[in-house]
Amino acid sequence: MYAIAYSMSELSQFVKTRRKLSGLTQEEFADRAGVALTVIRKIEQGKENLSLSKVNQVLQMFGHVLGPVNEKDATRNS
Repeated sequence: MYAIAYSMSELSQFVKTRRKLSGLTQEEFADRAGVALTVIRKIEQGKENLSLSKVNQVLQMFGHVLGPVNEKDATRNS
């Protein structure tokens, strides 16, 4: 299994792009992901003070999760 480290801006762009490809508004996406609209907005704005559980709840909509990544693996795979 390979791990890739993402910056908040890359995470933000990933979620925003995937949401739009799904044809969902932020409000619709938040509802389907089971999170508050503010969570989606904060993620898409690249805010750094987010709950990991909420971010993972959103990412699970795309079959992804965030977790600890070994620093060596992150640089090797970037």
